[in-house]
Amino acid sequence: MEILLKPHITEKTSRDSEDKGVYTFIVHKKANKIQIKEAVEEMYGVTVEAVRTSNVASKSRQRFTKAGILKGRSNAYKKAILQLAEGDIIDFYSNI
Repeated sequence: MEILLKPHITEKTSRDSEDKGVYTFIVHKKANKIQIKEAVEEMYGVTVEAVRTSNVASKSRQRFTKAGILKGRSNAYKKAILQLAEGDIIDFYSNI
C-alpha cells in the first residue's frame, strides 16, 4: 500500500508551508497517523512533530451544457496535515 499519494498544493497550503512549516498531503484512505509520519520522514528526511488527518467527502456536481444537464460526483479522499520540526522544509519544486 502506497501511503503518500500526492502533495495537496493550493494557495492556502503554500502560505502555511512558508509561514508555519505545515504541509498537506493526499494519503491512502486506510493509512493511520503513525504510517503517514513514518512515510514522510523516510521520503523527505525531515522530522514530523504532529499529524492531523481528515476525510474529505465527495460532493455532487452538475453543470448545464448545450447537450443538457451533466451530473456527477467528485472523489472522496483523506488529507493529512503535517507539522514539521523547526527549520525543516520540504521542497516540492526541486525535481521540476
